[in-house]
Amino acid sequence: MKEPYKKYIKVLLNLLTALILLLLVIFVLPKLIGFFMPFIVGWIIALIANPLVRFLDEKIKIRRKAGSAIVIVAVIALVVGAVYGACSILIRELSGFVQQLPQMWKGVEADFASAGKTLENFAQHFPPDFQKQVVNIVDTLVDFVSGMADSLSTPTAEAVGNFAKNLPTVFIAVIMCLLSSYFFIAQREEVLHAFRTYMPKGILEKWNVLSYSLKNAVGGYFKAQLKIEVWMYVLLLIGFLILSVDYAALIALATAFLDFLPVFGTGTVLLPWAVVKILGGNYTMALGLLIIWGVGQLARQLIQPKIVGDSVGLPALPTIILLYVGYKVGGVGGMIIAVPVGIILVNMYQAGFFQTTVDSVKILVKGFNNFRRLTEEDKKDIK
Repeated sequence: MKEPYKKYIKVLLNLLTALILLLLVIFVLPKLIGFFMPFIVGWIIALIANPLVRFLDEKIKIRRKAGSAIVIVAVIALVVGAVYGACSILIRELSGFVQQLPQMWKGVEADFASAGKTLENFAQHFPPDFQKQVVNIVDTLVDFVSGMADSLSTPTAEAVGNFAKNLPTVFIAVIMCLLSSYFFIAQREEVLHAFRTYMPKGILEKWNVLSYSLKNAVGGYFKAQLKIEVWMYVLLLIGFLILSVDYAALIALATAFLDFLPVFGTGTVLLPWAVVKILGGNYTMALGLLIIWGVGQLARQLIQPKIVGDSVGLPALPTIILLYVGYKVGGVGGMIIAVPVGIILVNMYQAGFFQTTVDSVKILVKGFNNFRRLTEEDKKDIK
């Protein structure tokens, strides 16, 4: 086989391999993660508990297997206690919120109606065409708010039945999660030794790069953001309680969740809320919301450099694109993991994971450009 043809066959095989790997990551990997989710959660619990087990093993001389059982029980107890306490508060808030939702929605509609009337009165000083546009905008906003109220629904009997049918599966998953977390810690050295022994050297090197990205970039990103959002939640909660906002804990949690998403921030909720209150004539409430937003922005600017540093490592425009793609692919959950996935891909590219594919594309493009370039011999027929 001639050398040029052999080169292009290698290029096509490299691109085909990259395409197959991409399809496996998109279609097969999510199903594998879902299938082995109890073991993944157990691995995460093991990562949390392992430093304590190492401390017991090295400082207090408690054998690793015995220490694993003690620490895992303690970690699970703390997690369950924290989740139970948080869920009990949220469920109480959510129950009251749902009961009061019709009255609260009427208040929202009244605020929008008052704001619309203010805008219409202000628009009377402008030409008729502008007045008509303002009226159309107000009507659209009122219809949108009313439509949102109609779209709210409650859990159906079918949904409750599906939850009941899934209870045995959930119970088994919890047992598998606890057992796997124990063995991931108790036999940590054996698992790592087997992994390093049987894994090919090339894959092991790439895994080291990937695990470094997960531990430092992604882990650091989530850890930093979680610390920031805890502070933001406390600040929002205090502000809402001072303003006597109903269900302050629930609304503060939802606002802090939006602030967790890059680009959005607390202003996504607080600024439109303040504008509606200003147009509705409730200047005290509007001023309070603006103060909460301003203090939150100041606090974020003070604590974010210290906590986050350069852990994200992505400019603003790629971050926005990742958020949009993540939302289109996986909704709100996709938006949350879009930036960490982007960080992993950037680190993988910098480590040379995709170098073979990139070189293959360059060779193919160069060969295509050389082939399509007309020579003097090709052009002799048109002379």
